[in-house]
Amino acid sequence: MAKRAAFLGRLCVVIQMAKILVADDEQLIRQLVCDFLENAGHETLSAPDGDAALELFSENPDTALLILDIMMPGLDGWALTREIRKQSDVPIILLSARGQEFDQLTGFEAGADEYVTKPFSPVVLVKRVEALLRRRTADTASAAATYWGLSVDETAHEVKIDGELVALTLKEYNILIKLLSSIGRVYNREQLLDDVWGFDYFGDTRTVDSHVARLRTKLGAWGAAHLKTVYGVGYKIQESDHA
Repeated sequence: MAKRAAFLGRLCVVIQMAKILVADDEQLIRQLVCDFLENAGHETLSAPDGDAALELFSENPDTALLILDIMMPGLDGWALTREIRKQSDVPIILLSARGQEFDQLTGFEAGADEYVTKPFSPVVLVKRVEALLRRRTADTASAAATYWGLSVDETAHEVKIDGELVALTLKEYNILIKLLSSIGRVYNREQLLDDVWGFDYFGDTRTVDSHVARLRTKLGAWGAAHLKTVYGVGYKIQESDHA
């Protein structure tokens, strides 16, 4: 119990010290989000457009999470997310007044972890931020496990194939961990939505399909051999193509 309390204490410190980059061309919204995050104990960086946000991110590699408006001058939120994903799997929340399914799917395809539609509750946004940070920083105290050449170190939050690091988004990583938790078991889309996105997520199950497809591509030959679609049911990890 004492060890668990000490761990939770360390986790709270990590979350309070998190540096969060907020990019929105609407100064009032940007300031509102920053104020609520700072009141919750976070450090914030502020950018009025996508180009400035990308520069700030490059200058602050310890940034723990990004909140990006979609409709910004220069690089929009979608394009900025794609640029960030070329170099980092840092959690990204997209903000937008565009709530259509296509817009949300485009955001997830770009690599976003969450999509929040305007108008939104700043209090709820802060809770979403902290939920992402907890998932990101929680120390599982587990050693790296290896699956046919793929190594997962949950303590370091790293996935490697034959020693080469694979850059995954938080959602992709959590999907992989879930599937690896029970080799051979098929998880349907609803189960993955509940476990990875949370019970309060009301998006389309096709979001799972796009994330799994991107995960399989990033895993290359390993993904083709071991991450399988069970048509009409869901997804599973299996030992080989012939298992």
